[in-house]
Amino acid sequence: MKTLYVTLILFFSSFTGIPNKPVDSVDLHRFAGKWYSLYSIPTYFDKGTRETTTTYNWNAKKEYYNVVTTYKKGNDPGVHSVNSKLFQVEGTHNAEMKAQFLWPYKVDYWVIELADDYSYVVVGHPDHKYLFIMSRTPSIDKNLLQHIISRCKAMGYPVEKLVSQKHSTDQ
Repeated sequence: MKTLYVTLILFFSSFTGIPNKPVDSVDLHRFAGKWYSLYSIPTYFDKGTRETTTTYNWNAKKEYYNVVTTYKKGNDPGVHSVNSKLFQVEGTHNAEMKAQFLWPYKVDYWVIELADDYSYVVVGHPDHKYLFIMSRTPSIDKNLLQHIISRCKAMGYPVEKLVSQKHSTDQ
């Protein structure tokens, strides 16, 4: 009988998935620095990009991050960059932020998964529009990556739309 209950719980929980929500908190000082974008559901602005990195630095007044995103586009070997800002949403323990690429517009930026040692982060959106899997290095363990993708799928993200950023260490 106990086995039947466990089986039923597992069966029904497979339909509910994992809630799409931010992590409990983010240490802004540990989050700062350079991240390699490994896989993403591309936005309008980053379709066709590769070897993307994003660096987060506190502005002088400690009000937001100054963000520099570098990337290569198509077959062009040149490195391009975009500057933006990332604001923390008050009362969310820094797990919800707003990205601003063009004043005054801001886009939701949720930290939905974060390694305890800040070695990788997954950034999502409340409407599942975007997804970014980033690491402090140009690659991560393939098994870990598959587990991350599985959890994102369980949260409702269309993981079939994920695109590799094709860093030079990709195989």
